[in-house]
Amino acid sequence: MALLSIITPELGLFFWQTVIFLVTLFLLSKFAWGPIMSALREREDSITDALSAADKARADIEKLQATNEALLAEARKERDKILADAHKAATTMMEDAKNKATTEGTRLMEAARVSIQSEKNAALNEVKNYAATLAVEIAEKILRKELNNAEEQKKLVNEYIKEVNLN
Repeated sequence: MALLSIITPELGLFFWQTVIFLVTLFLLSKFAWGPIMSALREREDSITDALSAADKARADIEKLQATNEALLAEARKERDKILADAHKAATTMMEDAKNKATTEGTRLMEAARVSIQSEKNAALNEVKNYAATLAVEIAEKILRKELNNAEEQKKLVNEYIKEVNLN
């Protein structure tokens, strides 16, 4: 029977256990569940706020990345423009230097040509003067020798005139 009393519940014990359970349930629902539920709601709200803040931060980061990419693209474009301008300026400077060198070379060549021509003319004049002096001296010697014969003098003068006209 002792075994039976353990297995069979007593009605008084069952009643008091039910009453204590219901009182505990009432007290818990009255005093504990409200704060627990409000704490859970607050926690849920804070998690929701944190998630929305994280989404907002992600959107802001994406905007910043897009802005940074746009700035980088603009900087690259500006760099390319500066490089193109520098290349153009260098090409222009080289062309100007080349043209200036060509002009200076042409001017120097022309000055050398003029100098050579004037030297040539001076040398020719000197040769002509020397030739004339020689001719006069030779003519003088011949004339002294041939001064006696008038016919020979005319013939000699005509030959010299023909030679002078040919040169």
